[in-house]
Amino acid sequence: MKQNKYLVVGVALVAVFVLAAGVAKATHSWNGYHWARTSNPFTLKLGDNVSSAWDTVLNTTSVDWSKSSVLDTAIVVGQGKTSCRATKGRVEVCNRTYGNTGWLGVAQVWVNSSKHIVQGTVKANDTYFNTPYYNTTAWKNLVMCQEVGHTLGLDHQDENFNNPNLGTCMDYTNDPASNQHPNSHDYDELATIYAHTDNTNTATDGIGKGKPANVGQDIDLNDPSAWGKAVKQDARGNNSLYKRDLGNGETLFTFVIWAN
Repeated sequence: MKQNKYLVVGVALVAVFVLAAGVAKATHSWNGYHWARTSNPFTLKLGDNVSSAWDTVLNTTSVDWSKSSVLDTAIVVGQGKTSCRATKGRVEVCNRTYGNTGWLGVAQVWVNSSKHIVQGTVKANDTYFNTPYYNTTAWKNLVMCQEVGHTLGLDHQDENFNNPNLGTCMDYTNDPASNQHPNSHDYDELATIYAHTDNTNTATDGIGKGKPANVGQDIDLNDPSAWGKAVKQDARGNNSLYKRDLGNGETLFTFVIWAN
């Protein structure tokens, strides 16, 4: 009987270790970067600079991420203008025909010296979305949802395009049909990222410790040469994350989804 008891305990311990390893592997926080706030849930403004063709997509993304227990998103009048200039305390969302850049979507996130997100932009490239292959609700939902997800502090759950879909927009895929929205793990990860509160609020227009450098007015941030150093690649070998040092401990990160 003792041997059986020890066997059961041993199996249980192995199961615990396997489960813990699986949870750790599944974690997709983006280095713990997050918006500072003094309480949950907090509201993050999404500046609407998109055309009518993207209004429904932006609304879907906002509703999806607002299902989180720790944050809500609110669509407000955009201030990004033609260049999709960042506005402190919010995320400006834009679509333009940016040209044959190779990228479908870009999320740019400014982090201050306290390692808190202070502003962001999301850009969808209509040069590709105006083509029959990408001009679908599924592709638009995936790209918009994923890029906004990055501005919340999330990384990808999986970066192999050929793996089976995980049912989340935070998953690289060749077929976005079932990857248009967040899944339960995205919400769980947000709850983990925002489990603690801060003594300041960077998700408020014009307020927040550590004013970011005014990058974007005199530098073309639509151009990869202005994104800084590539620090991560996707499974196809394309640079998927760039880092630019702005000085004074401040950093600009650029996440990229490349066209096939």
